[in-house]
Amino acid sequence: MTPVCTYTDYFVIATGQNPRQTKAIHDEVHATLKTESRTLPSSVDGVRESNWIVADYLDVVLHVFTPDARKYYALEDLWGDVPSVSVEAVSV
Repeated sequence: MTPVCTYTDYFVIATGQNPRQTKAIHDEVHATLKTESRTLPSSVDGVRESNWIVADYLDVVLHVFTPDARKYYALEDLWGDVPSVSVEAVSV
């Protein structure tokens, strides 16, 4: 995001298959960052509905979408001029 955005360095965009899974993804990221690096977001929105959860960690903004919300908001298209890196899902 750095070349075109002044308020954050990175967007992390993830997709859960349903609102329950998007909340679980957010909750795991939140718990891991809190425990391992003592990092808390400056703000979080969308947890109640869990179709699009956005958590602002200042240098990184986490977006967790359901498939329909991700398609509708199309952040990859909106920020298409920013370099991107795709990462496959990790199973634990």
